[in-house]
Amino acid sequence: MHRDHILIMRGSRFHYTEWGEPSASPVVMLHGVTGHARTWDDEARALADRYRVLALDQRGHGDSDPAPGGDYSTNALVDDLAGFAEALALPPVRLVGLSLGGRVAIAFAARHAAAVERLVVIDIGPELAPAGVGRVGMLMGGSPERFASMEEALAYTRAANPRYHDAALRHRVRHAVRPLSDGGYVWKYDRAIRDAVRTGRWRDGLDLWPLWKAVACPTLLVRGAESDILSADIARRMLASQPRARLAEVAGAGHTVPGDRPAEFLAALREFLDT
Repeated sequence: MHRDHILIMRGSRFHYTEWGEPSASPVVMLHGVTGHARTWDDEARALADRYRVLALDQRGHGDSDPAPGGDYSTNALVDDLAGFAEALALPPVRLVGLSLGGRVAIAFAARHAAAVERLVVIDIGPELAPAGVGRVGMLMGGSPERFASMEEALAYTRAANPRYHDAALRHRVRHAVRPLSDGGYVWKYDRAIRDAVRTGRWRDGLDLWPLWKAVACPTLLVRGAESDILSADIARRMLASQPRARLAEVAGAGHTVPGDRPAEFLAALREFLDT
């Protein structure tokens, strides 16, 4: 069973979950944009027999506070992760990041090499394939601000996640929305993120290529074989420029590899973390 915690950093509340024994080697897991810590419950439960698994709600997501000044840059999220690791006095971690969390994980591993023992980057790279950027932009920018029921929120999310099993998708949505007093629901993640997408202000000027090349620990790059975010070409260039990285391509998965093919993803993750 997981344990919920609240950590105050620089005046902001950060929520995270903890699984496993506090004395075990730590695995830190970072969700993607619009996501939350509870998306990692299945993986954390499976890893808790051997690891202390910590899943962080990044700023403006889940049950963490919105970003001060609306700053959702990779640099700001890396600073949050550094503060998180320092506050918990973590030894070198195995760091796992999906999508936005993967960008944060790459930058953190490059800048804080002594803090990361192994790195797992899931379906993201220093560049994003244009087709995926357009799809995600339409999904976030066009999202309703209110759902009349949980079933309505589930139906909206299902349209963008056709490969998820029903139970997993329901779990993801249940922890992604907040109930209103009239019985409706709104997204937990900060509306400022959606507004930035709608107005074309969602930008992150950080060049990740030098940081990716600077990563010094063993790295697993996980790609969904049907991903429209991490193209096969970008993945090839990542491997060519980072000799410490190897690729695990998951058949039948799109961008959200852990939810699309959970058993295959967990097998690849566990094999790499346990090595």
